[in-house]
Amino acid sequence: MIKIVIFDDHKERRDALKLLISLQKEMCCIGEWETCRDLVSNLRDELPDVVLMDIHMPGMDGIQGVRLLQKHYPHVYIIMQTVFDDDEKIFDCILAGAHGYILKKDSPEKLMQGILEVVNGGAPMTPTIARRVIHLFQKQSRRSDREAFDLSSRELEILGLLVKGLSHKMIAAELYISIFTVNNHIKKIYQKLHVHSVSEAVVAAIQKNII
Repeated sequence: MIKIVIFDDHKERRDALKLLISLQKEMCCIGEWETCRDLVSNLRDELPDVVLMDIHMPGMDGIQGVRLLQKHYPHVYIIMQTVFDDDEKIFDCILAGAHGYILKKDSPEKLMQGILEVVNGGAPMTPTIARRVIHLFQKQSRRSDREAFDLSSRELEILGLLVKGLSHKMIAAELYISIFTVNNHIKKIYQKLHVHSVSEAVVAAIQKNII
């Protein structure tokens, strides 16, 4: 039997979830609360297998709740539920330790499938959320590479124009700076990327996800 608890500040939502869970032969709801403020003590007597966690709640939001779960009950699986699908919240939830992310507008069948998936080692996400997560991690990867090479914003701008095939003269005209200034920036780019030509710089920019 999969034991589930619910954290959601909307009573109607909690009641609907409890009813849905009660209709599943392999699941039961062992608790429901409208806030994460007392999460540690709420779960102390009987630990659930899965927590359905709302993000936006008064007093302490779901992201803070995830952090508490990871600290005190790290073996509990966490599925985030929200009406929103904004990038920042998704990324914060994943970094905090959430195991899955399902929108409240998704069907009850998807939620039940997500619970079964997470207890079997999966990471339930709707296709929309999955695409956003991939995009977020790609952006983080590019940001990390940029920071690793310590390229300035101007150097990144010039490197991007080199990737597009612009010559030194065309870059100077595009950015309203002298060719001498462009050449100086490109020399610094070469040094930071450990390359010796425009073609090598372009290849490095693409292979290392800098641009």
